[in-house]
Amino acid sequence: MLKRLLRTGKHSASINIGLLLFRVGASAMMITHGWGKFERVINGDFRFGDPLGIGVEASLILAAFAEFVCSVLVILGLTTRLATIPLIVTMLVAWQVAHADDPFSSQEKAVFYLLSFLTILITGPGKYSLDQKIFGK
Repeated sequence: MLKRLLRTGKHSASINIGLLLFRVGASAMMITHGWGKFERVINGDFRFGDPLGIGVEASLILAAFAEFVCSVLVILGLTTRLATIPLIVTMLVAWQVAHADDPFSSQEKAVFYLLSFLTILITGPGKYSLDQKIFGK
């Protein structure tokens, strides 16, 4: 099962370039949301929402981990499929819990990221990734 999750898939050169651009682009944009949260964790400033009732500290740490650390892993293409799972969960929570009562125009960013990371989970990172170098073939 783990071996299957770490496979990078066999695609044409143009699809591999497209996967690289999409993976790096979506994750780089997500990092802009996670960097501030990551800084707050480092500085011990735990002001944050508690959408799941697990405490503000845990909520902030999990959001920072997903949005910053997992985005870096996806950019590198390192354990890519596994790294998308916290991102997918975070975007589901953002969409269905944190912004549940907001109009769709406020929800659509979370939905876009959710669909982006679901796509990366399904397709894998492609040839131009550390997963390919480490686990490929």
